[in-house]
Amino acid sequence: MELDIKAILDCLPHRYPMLLIDRVIDVKPGESIVALKNVSINEPFFNGHFPHYPVMPGVLILEALAQAAAIMSFMGEGAKPEDNMVYYFAGIDGARFRRPVVPGDQLRLEVKMGRAMRGVGKYHGKAYVGDSIAAEADLMCAMRKLEG
Repeated sequence: MELDIKAILDCLPHRYPMLLIDRVIDVKPGESIVALKNVSINEPFFNGHFPHYPVMPGVLILEALAQAAAIMSFMGEGAKPEDNMVYYFAGIDGARFRRPVVPGDQLRLEVKMGRAMRGVGKYHGKAYVGDSIAAEADLMCAMRKLEG
């Protein structure tokens, strides 16, 4: 199943400049997701990271993987942000950065579900540029209901 930007906005509470998913190519709720992030020189972080050689910060690549995981998990749970649910990082293990991500690159974000229990999910994510792995990590995220 594919998702366009409108469907992505329905699944995530993130908005510019923190929305890091442009399109979902394939999602199997509760199993796996493949999403895209088009990296543009217009991204606000490139002004300072680094002005002489713009590189996408690694933490934002991990954030993009987590957002992809959240879309997959929200779809699997049948929840949406307007249901007062959020998906928080709970842990990151084994993060590795293999190549810089620069303006003009397209990140292909592939996330697979490990296991889920009581609103906490474990995932393995890989971010590719072309056929090269740019980054990978094991992510742990927790779905929580907002108070109030």
